[in-house]
Amino acid sequence: MGVPAIAFMLNAAARPEPGYQHALQRLDEAVISLTRRRLDAAHTRINRGEYPHLKEFDLIRGLTGLGVYHLRRHPDHPITTQTLRYLARLTQPGDVPGPHPPWWTPVAPNGDHVPEYPHGHGNLGASHGISAPLALLSVAMLAGMPVPAGREAIERLCSWTDQLLQHDRTGPWWPGLLDHDQADAGSAASFPRPRPSWCYGVAGTARAQQLAALALGDVHRQSLAETAMATTLQDTTQIERITELGLCHGLAGLLRAAGRMASDERTSQITDQIPALTRRILLRNPNSRTAPIADPSLLDGAAGLALALHAVGTSTHPLTEWDAILAVA
Repeated sequence: MGVPAIAFMLNAAARPEPGYQHALQRLDEAVISLTRRRLDAAHTRINRGEYPHLKEFDLIRGLTGLGVYHLRRHPDHPITTQTLRYLARLTQPGDVPGPHPPWWTPVAPNGDHVPEYPHGHGNLGASHGISAPLALLSVAMLAGMPVPAGREAIERLCSWTDQLLQHDRTGPWWPGLLDHDQADAGSAASFPRPRPSWCYGVAGTARAQQLAALALGDVHRQSLAETAMATTLQDTTQIERITELGLCHGLAGLLRAAGRMASDERTSQITDQIPALTRRILLRNPNSRTAPIADPSLLDGAAGLALALHAVGTSTHPLTEWDAILAVA
């Protein structure tokens, strides 16, 4: 949102043909200043021994999103390392006393205090939960970034998600979130399987697990993540649960995550399913020239859908790496 979003957009536009440098320099100053303030506040919160709110660390509003920008814009800048170090500290046990992991949040998924979540919740989603920090730390590690305690942070996050891993007739999956009672019982088995969207479903969680597996050299985890995506793509019942076309909640997000996973998979089980998913999307919107999607936006509208289809149509990953906004690249 705001200035960081504009900076990310201009940096993406400048990648194929360098430009916008004067504007980017001014925006950099603003985003670096913002990030420093947010980091100071986050470390102060940890020093107080309090659980974080989602907006502190998540991808959409928090320091993971700012970290994505800095890693793409200037990986060697101190602010990039400082942001990654914070994400590693976010997972450090003992800093926040209590029964839950240190990334547990005291609020509801909407960020407010509500009676339904009197003790907060644990969030595994890519948009607002821990999958995005897991993905970013893994991408940084794969890029050779020196992140103190980064590997240990990835392992801690993976250990927690392993405890919550579920299986059904389709295959493996992870819940989008869990409340205090589910965490106290040691299982999220009573929580319904989320639709396979990017924001809270297998599109986001499986890609984060695959990236973590690549960073750790964990072949078993990689196979599990790829099986989770492949079996979902093969299950019409799961796919039909997605009723929208956009990146966040819709089929475009699933398509882009599948494309990124396919480029790293050990077999072709995901690659083989992408043509069918693409056809399904096109059949959902057969009259795009005469009846375009009303919403033109990136996350929920036509812009994101167009970008996801363009990546498939050109059989390549985008030079702009626009899909880093989803923490899949």
